[in-house]
Amino acid sequence: MIPLLITLGVIVLVGLWAVGVYNGLVKLRNLVQEAWRQIDVELTRRHDLIGNLVETVKGYAAHERGTLEDVIRARSAAMAPGQSPAQQAESENMLSQALGRLIAVAEAYPDLKANANFTALQQELTNTEDRIASARRYYNATVRDLNTKVETFPSTILAGMFTIGRAEYFEAEGEQREPVRVDFGQRDATIPPPQSYAGSDPAPAPAPSADPAANPSPDAEGGAR
Repeated sequence: MIPLLITLGVIVLVGLWAVGVYNGLVKLRNLVQEAWRQIDVELTRRHDLIGNLVETVKGYAAHERGTLEDVIRARSAAMAPGQSPAQQAESENMLSQALGRLIAVAEAYPDLKANANFTALQQELTNTEDRIASARRYYNATVRDLNTKVETFPSTILAGMFTIGRAEYFEAEGEQREPVRVDFGQRDATIPPPQSYAGSDPAPAPAPSADPAANPSPDAEGGAR
């Protein structure tokens, strides 16, 4: 009788543990999904603001067709449905690069820079970028917690049984660690001269030698002739 009770007690404890672990995994999965929906809301707002910004720039710099079309194409790619978080991050990164070029072009148009609508859109876009960055940090933190549970023993057993898998982080690989960040202050960056890009910096002039014989005067040169 006692061994049977012990066995039943162990089974009950294991069952309670399994229920607790499963509920924890489901809760983390739901938190990840909720955090991603918040990012999606802010990204939608970002795309709308960028569309309005493009239309405003067109009114002052319509002939900058190449730059405008780059932003429009990148925006369309970022708005494509069904992207994974990693794919979305890469699309947003490409959009940020195109948008940075557009803002750089806008710097050459004083009337555009002074336009109240353009300034307001820039400010709204900057605020949206900040909210996206905050939402991204929260999302990645919940993804980390979920992935840790999914990958560690013994919770990995239940995760496999109930097909609860790893979630993707919302970040680009390599150098672009801020996929949705646009810096409107880039005009203050120090830009090196073109020679440094081509590797053709002029050679420095030789320093004058302390030996008078090595630095003949013009009269001496004339006399030598």
